[in-house]
Amino acid sequence: MDKNVKIGLLCDIYGELLTEKQQNVLDLYYNQNLSLAEVAEEVGITRQAVKDSIAKGEKRLFRIRGKT
Repeated sequence: MDKNVKIGLLCDIYGELLTEKQQNVLDLYYNQNLSLAEVAEEVGITRQAVKDSIAKGEKRLFRIRGKT
């Protein structure tokens, strides 16, 4: 399964367990297909902060998925 599809599905199922910021960033990046720069501009944070938020959100989703 494609990583983007997998993350999108995990967000749909477990998204409420993420922070609001992580939910928003992951939605913009994976579901709305915005670039890191576009997400950064939309949210008002740096590109690096977007990368960090995506990485933390993905890690949390996979950790939650592993526990179920």
